[in-house]
Amino acid sequence: MKKIVKMSLVAAVAVAGLTTANAKPLEEAIKNVDVSGTVVYRYNDYNQDDATSKNSDQTNHYKIGLNVSSKINDDVKLNTRFIVGSTANDFVALTANSNDTQANVGLSQVYFGYTGIANTTVNVGKQGLTTPWTVAVDSDGNEQTGTGILALSTVGPVTVAAAYFNQTNLNESGELATTLNGLTTYKTGTPLAGNAGANDIATIGLLGNVGPVALSAWYLDMQDMFDTYTLGAKASFDLDAVKLGADVSYTSLDRDDVSTDNDLLKVILTAKAGIVDAKYVYAATDKEGGITAVDRDAATSFITWNIWTNGKADADLHHLSVGVQALETLHVSANFTTMDYNTTAGTADENQEELYVQLVYNMSKNLSTYVRYGTYEEETDAVKTREDDYRGRLQVQYSF
Repeated sequence: MKKIVKMSLVAAVAVAGLTTANAKPLEEAIKNVDVSGTVVYRYNDYNQDDATSKNSDQTNHYKIGLNVSSKINDDVKLNTRFIVGSTANDFVALTANSNDTQANVGLSQVYFGYTGIANTTVNVGKQGLTTPWTVAVDSDGNEQTGTGILALSTVGPVTVAAAYFNQTNLNESGELATTLNGLTTYKTGTPLAGNAGANDIATIGLLGNVGPVALSAWYLDMQDMFDTYTLGAKASFDLDAVKLGADVSYTSLDRDDVSTDNDLLKVILTAKAGIVDAKYVYAATDKEGGITAVDRDAATSFITWNIWTNGKADADLHHLSVGVQALETLHVSANFTTMDYNTTAGTADENQEELYVQLVYNMSKNLSTYVRYGTYEEETDAVKTREDDYRGRLQVQYSF
C-alpha cells in the first residue's frame, strides 16, 4: 500500500471545510490517507457441447476494488473499500451477444481499526468476513461482508481471533446463498426465506507455530443454520536443491435442519527445484455431504478452474500441476484435475475432468496477465453428458 496524492472521501470532507474553524491545508489533510486497489478485466470464451445441444459463450468481466484508509490518530484508523462490480461484490459480467451495461458502484466496507493495545487489533463496523469459510477480499471474485466486531491478539506464539457479526451479505454473496436463504428463520422460529444475511455469525480461531509447522483451529456458528470447525497444519522445508511444502486440513460442518455429515479432507503437496515447480492436491468429502464453505474459493473448499469440492457429496478429487519459470516474467504450467462424486440425491455417479495450459506473464510488479486454454468433460453413470468443451480465458490485473 502506498500513499498517493488523490482526493479520497475523507480528504474531500476536509477540503470542503477549509473555511471552518477546523480547516486544514490540503497537503496536511491527505498526508495520512492511503489508497490502494485493483482493476481486473476477464474474457471467457466457452464452447460447450453436451448431450442435447451445442453453444458458444463469450463474456466480458470487470471489477474494480478501491481501498481508502485514513489515520485518525495514533490508535485509530478509518478503513473503507469501494467496489465497482455486481451487487454481490463480484465481477459484473457482460455477454457478447447482448448490449453493454453499467456496473454497480457500492461501499462494501467501512470500519474503524483500533491498535491502542499492544499486539492487538480490533475492527468495528462493516468489514470483510475474515474466516476460513468466507472470502473477505478478492480482486477477481465475490466477497462476503458483515457488520460487527473482529479482534486479533497475539500472546507469545499464539494468535487468538474472535468475531461477531449481526448482519452479513450471505443472502446474495457466495455459492450457498440460495441454500442458506431456504434455511433462514427469525430468532422466534418464523420463516424468513430469502434473507440469510439477518442471521448472526460468531467465530473464534487459534493460530500458532510449532517449529516449522503452522497450526490453526477455527470454530464458527451461524444462527439457526449450521456450526462448523476446521483444523489445519502447514509446513515448508528448504533442502537446498529442493523446496518442499505440505498443507493438510480437515473441515466438518453440521447443518441445524438435517443430520447429514459434511466433511472435507484436503492435502496439498508442493515442490520446487530450480525453474521447475509441481503441485499435487487430494481432496475428499463425506459420502453424506460436502458443504464445507460459504464460498467455493474459501480455504475450507478447493477449486481449480471448472471443478470444485464444495457442495459435492462423496467427492474424490485429484489435481496435478507442473510448471516452469521460462523467463523471469513468464510462468508456464500444465494442469490436470479429475473428480468423482455423487449427486445430491445420491442416485447417480458423476465424473468431472479438465486439462488446461496456463501462461502467467508479469509485465511489472503491478501488472499481471494470464491466459488459459483447455478442455472440460462431464460424465453421469459412465455416460458422457458434456464432452469436447474447449474453454479459454484471458485475465489482466492492475494493482496500485
